[in-house]
Amino acid sequence: MDPEGAGAEPATLAMNDITAGYPEGQLAKAFTTALSHEDAATRRRADKRVKSWRRVLEGMGSGKLAIGSRRPVRRFPIWVTLEVVKGGFATGVAKSEGPLQPHEAAIAPDRARVFAHYLTDAGLAELQARLDSGQYSVNVPEEAALLTVAWLIRAGDRAAALDVLETIRPYADRLRFAPVPGTADVDPSIVSRRTVGEVRESLQTVPRNLRVETQREALTIWNPFADELLTHWLTTCVDGQVAATEPPGWRKRGQELLDRYAVLAAEHPLCTKHQRPKENQAILRLALEDALAKGLKARRRGLLQHAVDSMLTRRGTPGTPEFEACRSSQHTEASRPLHHELATTLATQLASLDQSIGWTAGEVGDRVPEGLWRKVMLGRRGTVGELIELGVVPSAEVLAELVPQLTGVTTALAYQDEPLRRLMAATYRAFQRRRSVLLFDLQRQVRMDELPWVRAVKRVQTPSDTSRAAARTMLKELSGTAISGFPATILPNPLVEQFRSLVKSAGIVLPLTEELAADIFEGKFSPKYAESADLVAALLQDTPYERYYALDYAGWLGLPHPAQRQDAFVQQAYAAAGEKPARSVAGNGKIIEQAQILTTHNLAALVIALDLELDWPDLSRRAFAGVIAKLKAVEKNPRPLRTIKDAAYAWRQLMFFLSLCAPQERLDFLGWTWTVDKPASVSRRLDPVLADLHQVLLGQPAARRFLGWTTNRHWMLYP
Repeated sequence: MDPEGAGAEPATLAMNDITAGYPEGQLAKAFTTALSHEDAATRRRADKRVKSWRRVLEGMGSGKLAIGSRRPVRRFPIWVTLEVVKGGFATGVAKSEGPLQPHEAAIAPDRARVFAHYLTDAGLAELQARLDSGQYSVNVPEEAALLTVAWLIRAGDRAAALDVLETIRPYADRLRFAPVPGTADVDPSIVSRRTVGEVRESLQTVPRNLRVETQREALTIWNPFADELLTHWLTTCVDGQVAATEPPGWRKRGQELLDRYAVLAAEHPLCTKHQRPKENQAILRLALEDALAKGLKARRRGLLQHAVDSMLTRRGTPGTPEFEACRSSQHTEASRPLHHELATTLATQLASLDQSIGWTAGEVGDRVPEGLWRKVMLGRRGTVGELIELGVVPSAEVLAELVPQLTGVTTALAYQDEPLRRLMAATYRAFQRRRSVLLFDLQRQVRMDELPWVRAVKRVQTPSDTSRAAARTMLKELSGTAISGFPATILPNPLVEQFRSLVKSAGIVLPLTEELAADIFEGKFSPKYAESADLVAALLQDTPYERYYALDYAGWLGLPHPAQRQDAFVQQAYAAAGEKPARSVAGNGKIIEQAQILTTHNLAALVIALDLELDWPDLSRRAFAGVIAKLKAVEKNPRPLRTIKDAAYAWRQLMFFLSLCAPQERLDFLGWTWTVDKPASVSRRLDPVLADLHQVLLGQPAARRFLGWTTNRHWMLYP
């Protein structure tokens, strides 16, 4: 697999995973969930996965799928956007297949005639009008094809337009090549995680909470009925003795209560507490049944007396101010709308907004329960910084989902024509949503310029100083946002891929490296890893980072030729890890971690190339807080090694930030760390690490480095 390809989810399985039954295992897991999960929405999603994995297995068995190839679905060319499930397995279905969408059905009864319509004068005029207005959505890259054809024809390049048409025409009866009607983006710097339509869909699937509904039924139906039973029995009391007298009409009112109980029990079946013979309400009702039918026996009379006394002691006498205040408070609490009712109301309110974009401040009220508000906030529009501050973007991985909305606009600045620039930005965003397919033999993922319609307009790309400067500015802003927003997290591969696109558009040379997958690591590092290490050595020589990780930047910089440094990089990663490739996944992980140490996983490259000036002491403290948070999660964790690995990565980020601090700032940081409140379990693990840091700040080597990967028992688990 080539991690530089498109898509947000790198495929990480080796060929033997297929023969080992990976698809069968995933099908079995999905099938079990679809049958047994208590949540209906989860069962529906699992059922969809069952169907997808069945298509995978059927395609593999019939030979229609070539898993591991750049063209895994034989009936489609490589540029078609495929449905891909976990692990990079193509199911054989294209994302642009399926039944006609409403806007297509309004044109013609089948997709071939829809395609033909857009090639008529009227159809081309419609496409060109959408190009100019920007009122369209491109959900998969194929939906940009006919818009590009329309632009080429208007630009006078009929030959290029015909080439595109000849390429896509064989699939015109199956795939969707026209855009979806939508609303033009007003400000490309404003983004959202979900559209209003997607938020509405999630709200409409909020399930009923039977536990809460049961409690509500108890408070609004059965408690008042119990009060009526108690009041009825109190009319028979003499000097506190229940059933001592029988007022006129008592039997008739008693029978009415029993008749109403039968109706209530049929209409309100959730709460069953009233049916339990040992419960006070049931005792009162059963005693009434006996009294009306055959009279009370001594045992029943005793139970009745105890129940009445208990209820009076606990709640007081019905009708008194204290009793009524208690019941009124319970009724008010129970009368509040339930979550699924509020969700339905919210979904109805959102129906009046544009469904193709997110919502902005003031369009949605904020008096909503927290659980629902989190769903609604996913559709909140704002700048990336605003969304991070609001908590809508909680991680670097989520940030990577939003960045294509910004990167697409910036990289498209190389197109001088505004309608084409807008179209290519939309195509870029759609292309970045493609999921990577599983590849063998170091094949690379499909690139955007391999799409026939993108290739057709590539000749009119004319990068300018303005477009390059805009790309560099965007890269600097996003890099600073990612590092400052999530200082305890390494840059995820999808974000690195977006940065790489901006680097290309900015016309600068910057060796950005991705996190390699340990389970398919072949022991090779491309030259960009050594090139990145060059930048690290220039930035971090004679710093705590170099001493802590026992590096030799002077020796590294003394190697005169790139080939020597490339060999040295591989040898140093192997030596520091004490491993050879392919011995084990954990062994590969140790080698990859050493490569990340040597390159700082892009931090040094971005700082040097973009002149990043961030608050390094603050980032050090926040990264340290991240280390503590991750180590807190180690206790009682069934899989603690993953958490320790993440904590070690956060520590590496911290060491980088600290190395860019002034000497006094480093000492101030160390003193501060000892004052931070930490659970005893965290202190046992972290205190030795801090002691080593103290030694390093004094100019001495660390006795033991905090690393994440290990092939033995990790010392952090047994402090």
